[in-house]
Amino acid sequence: MGWLELRGQIVILLVLAMPVACIAWTVTHEDIFRECRHWCTARGRASRRLLPRKFYYVFTCEYCFSHYVAALAIAVTRFHLAYPGWLGLAVAFFSVIWIANLYISLFARLRLEIKEERLDVEAAEVRNERLR
Repeated sequence: MGWLELRGQIVILLVLAMPVACIAWTVTHEDIFRECRHWCTARGRASRRLLPRKFYYVFTCEYCFSHYVAALAIAVTRFHLAYPGWLGLAVAFFSVIWIANLYISLFARLRLEIKEERLDVEAAEVRNERLR
């Protein structure tokens, strides 16, 4: 495999990890799936058996859920990374998960910083109102 081909695969990896991260984050954090997450959390906690607990937990953890989303993305796109055959699929699978979770971590950090700034602004507005 030539350098140009590997470079193209890395670009595909970086792009393919974006929707994986987006889907994993949306399902496990955003309000649109809140009721589903709460239902899964309750079902998982109520179950005495290990397999159902783990199954329902998957929908509340972005890292865990990203594995399933990445598996689906790799299956749909048939993306291989660096090697042909099953080895290329395995490398692609774990690479997509790793990059997607890197994106998720960066996004979570950005959201935290935005929230902190918003709280700082609100606190400053309250102080200004008290001084008036």
